[in-house]
Amino acid sequence: QVQLVESGGGLVQAGGSLTLHCTASGSIFSISDMGWYRQAPEKQRELVAVASSDGSTNYADSVKGRFTISRDNAANTVHLQMNTLKPEDTAVYYCSAEVRSSPTTWFRNNYWGQGTQVTVSL
Repeated sequence: QVQLVESGGGLVQAGGSLTLHCTASGSIFSISDMGWYRQAPEKQRELVAVASSDGSTNYADSVKGRFTISRDNAANTVHLQMNTLKPEDTAVYYCSAEVRSSPTTWFRNNYWGQGTQVTVSL
């Protein structure tokens, strides 16, 4: 089994900054994609940013230029630096990791953290 533990959410005023952290632990041989999704009330979960093991990154258009994802492959951690936050960034943010648990299989499972609330006030 694999566990993802997030931290760093909270309440911030518009224009402020927060940094989210996520650490993966458990039966991990390698992690391919690791990133962040978010879900606002009554909306579908959406991709925020993802970092691949080769260093490539992908961002939602709505956060480009404001959010930065970084990853430490050796530590199985991913971070999301969020600047110039807007009220529309308010959501529960979920860490996600695509994990290969054994060198004897190419199969990967996708795991989710429990979520951390980010609230941006006017």
